[in-house]
Amino acid sequence: MNFFTEYIDEMKSKGLYRQNQVYQPISASHVAIDGREYLMLASNNYLGLTHNDKVKAAAIEAIERYGTGAGGARLTTGTHPLYEALERDIAVFKGTEAAVAFNTGYMANLGIISAVMGKEDVIFSDELNHASIIDGGRLSGATRVIFPHSDMAKLEELIKNTPCKGKRMIVVDGVFSMDGDIAPLDKIVKIAKEYQAMIMVDDAHATGVLGRGRGTAAHFGVEDEVTIQMGTLSKALGAEGAYVAGKKELIDFLINKARSYIFSTALAPATIAAAHAALKEVMNSSALVERLAENGQFMRDELMKYGVNVNQAETPIIPIIVGSAQKATSIANTLNEQGIILSAIRPPTVPVGESRLRLTVSAAHDKKELAKAAKKIAKALQDEGME
Repeated sequence: MNFFTEYIDEMKSKGLYRQNQVYQPISASHVAIDGREYLMLASNNYLGLTHNDKVKAAAIEAIERYGTGAGGARLTTGTHPLYEALERDIAVFKGTEAAVAFNTGYMANLGIISAVMGKEDVIFSDELNHASIIDGGRLSGATRVIFPHSDMAKLEELIKNTPCKGKRMIVVDGVFSMDGDIAPLDKIVKIAKEYQAMIMVDDAHATGVLGRGRGTAAHFGVEDEVTIQMGTLSKALGAEGAYVAGKKELIDFLINKARSYIFSTALAPATIAAAHAALKEVMNSSALVERLAENGQFMRDELMKYGVNVNQAETPIIPIIVGSAQKATSIANTLNEQGIILSAIRPPTVPVGESRLRLTVSAAHDKKELAKAAKKIAKALQDEGME
C-alpha cells in the first residue's frame, strides 16, 4: 500500500497533485464555493446552454415522461424514443447520412478507433491529440505513427514512407483543447486523397464553435471529405455524451462493433432531451455562436492591452504559457482568491516546462466582467514575474 502514498507524495512535491473542488453552479458563467461567488473561466460550457430555459425544460419534461434512467444498453432496452430524434438532427446538423450517440467523448473515441482499425492498419495521429484518441489507437492494435503538431510536410513524409498492408487513418482534434488552435483540415484532406487515407476529426471543442457551430469540416468546407466526424454533447451543447456522424454504413458498423457502445448502459432520457434541445438552439440561430466568437476576441484584445501574450485562434480557448507547474498553480491560486476560476494545466496533460493557465470564454460572459478579469490576470502574471 506504500505505492499509493509514495505516488501522491511525489505529485505534491512536483506541484502536480490534483483534487476535486465542489462548485455550486449559479449560472452559465458563475459558481459559488462556500457561499462566495466566482467568475468561471475554466468551463467548456462555450454557449452557456447548461442554464438555457428551453434546455432545462426539455430535461424536466423527459423525466416526467420517461423516468430517470435508460434501464439498459442501447441494443437491449436503452434506446428510448428521444435517441432517434437526436441522432436524426445530428446528421442534418453535420450534413451526413446518419449519426449515433455514445455516452462520452472518451468512450466514442475508444469505440470508433478500436472498431475501425486493426493490426494491419496504420493510424497517423497528431502529437497533441486528446488522450482518448491515443488510448483508442493503443486498443486497436494498429501501428501508430505520431506526427509533429499540425506539421503537414512531416505528415506527408510519414504517410508516404510508412508501410501499410491495410487501412490508413489520419486522426486529429478539430480544435486542440490545451492550445486552442485549429487543425489544418483543408491540407489534411489533400494528403488523405493522395494516399487513400480515411480522416477522423474529433470536434469536441469545435462543435458549437466553428463552422456556424457545425464543426471543423464545415469551417473548411470539406464536410464530404471527412470519413468520421466525432463530437461531444457535453461542452458547447451543455448536456452529456458524444456523437459520431458519417455514412450510414459507418454508423451501422459502429453499432455492431464498437464495444464501448454495445456494452454501456444508455444515457438517461433527460440527458438526451437536453442535448437535443441545445442542438436545436444552435441549428435555429447563429446568435450564440457569433457572441462566443465576439467574446473570445474581446478577451484576447483585453489581455494583449496589458501585454499578455496570447494566441489568435478563432476559438474560445486561451492558453497562457507560464513554464513550471508550481508557477501555474501559484497564479491560479492567486486569481482564485480574487474571485476568478481558471485552470492550471500541468504535466502529464502538457509537456514538462509548458505548464499554463487555460482560460475559456463563454457566450454567457459579460464583456465588462471579462475586462475586469483580464486586468486581474495580467496583474497576477506580473506579480509572479511573468511579462
